[in-house]
Amino acid sequence: MRGLQGKGVLVAGASRGIGEAAARRFLEEGCRLFICARGAEGVEEAVRELRVLGEVEVDGMACDVSDPEAVERLVETAERSLGGIDVLANNAGVAWQEPFLDITLEHWDQVLDINLRGMFLVAQAVAARMVARGHGGAIVNMSSTNAFEGEAGYAHYNASKGAITMLTRTMAVELGAHGIRVNALCPGKIFTPLQEEAEDPEYTATFEREKIALGRSGTVEEVAAAYAFLASDEATFITGEMLVIDGGQLAM
Repeated sequence: MRGLQGKGVLVAGASRGIGEAAARRFLEEGCRLFICARGAEGVEEAVRELRVLGEVEVDGMACDVSDPEAVERLVETAERSLGGIDVLANNAGVAWQEPFLDITLEHWDQVLDINLRGMFLVAQAVAARMVARGHGGAIVNMSSTNAFEGEAGYAHYNASKGAITMLTRTMAVELGAHGIRVNALCPGKIFTPLQEEAEDPEYTATFEREKIALGRSGTVEEVAAAYAFLASDEATFITGEMLVIDGGQLAM
């Protein structure tokens, strides 16, 4: 991608799955990288693995993105390590399935605290520093096709992802004058190790056949490529958009 070489990139939620794949892709593009995830052990392992990929700078730290003080420490540390944050891949999130009538207030708060509050806190802290530097930047939030369709069993997750679409659009409107582009990714069914462990293979095969035009799940590398695209100079006139990556799932 044009314009990514040498950029300072913060990837939140990068210890596994899509976030880890995004971190790898940004390294391949020649970016300097700082990552975070909730667990220190996962961050340390991811940093070790990423450092093996090349000579580009990689560092990271553990962070609970729902904690304002922890987020402030994260962004301060990342900015110091990178010499400035040019790109935020705002990827941290959680999801689990349970019926609407069974959702406790504790579970509702857990999902919204990480998926929405955490995304807001990280984005606000990074954007404030981008504005202060005056060099613009790119922020890519993680939403989902669940922002557009009400999948049963995920009321808290669906609500958080729907809110992220409007947060993203409002950020784009307010930050555009500072040269900061803000977009969101909306993946559909993506094949991850967690999905492989948790999901019945027969259900997966039926879903892919009946619900996805391309007849398969997406890969984390395909989502990572979209992160890189929206952060790059290939997308300099794209802001306030939701890029759906679903193999035609919503079309069906």
